[in-house]
Amino acid sequence: MSLVAISMNLLLAVLLAAALVMGWRLNRRLKALRDSHEGFAQAVADLDAAARRAEQGLADLRAATDEAAETLGDRVSEARQLSTRLERQIKEGPALHQAEEAERAAERRLGSLLSGAHELRPARPRAEPERAARPLSRPIGQPVSRMARALEDDLFDSPDAAGAGDLRRARR
Repeated sequence: MSLVAISMNLLLAVLLAAALVMGWRLNRRLKALRDSHEGFAQAVADLDAAARRAEQGLADLRAATDEAAETLGDRVSEARQLSTRLERQIKEGPALHQAEEAERAAERRLGSLLSGAHELRPARPRAEPERAARPLSRPIGQPVSRMARALEDDLFDSPDAAGAGDLRRARR
């Protein structure tokens, strides 16, 4: 072998060693790239799932917002109605108070008229009602007190009695 052949073989061996080192380094880089590609694919899948959850969350949030807006609108409408009603009642308050006072005064006047009519009513003879018309509130033969007899007479008088017309006029 000549020196040229040996030098060519050595050069070839160095080039093969360099190619082997480069291939080994390239293999490591490709392996890292494949690993990062799988990690990237997993990250993309996770990101896609998160995006779907976010879209669902936004849809739920929109629905809740629409419902809240509707509820709030109803409450605002109801509040406006109640405010209008309260304002009207505040405006009508003094008139209502005056009407109540007038009603109380009318009741007092009516009460005084009725008591005056009762005091001015002439005494009328008490007729003994028929036995069949009287209720049997006590055993027969028992004496009846004067107060119980007056109460029964007042309760069971006939409607066309003389004092009934006076009482109707007093109420008017």
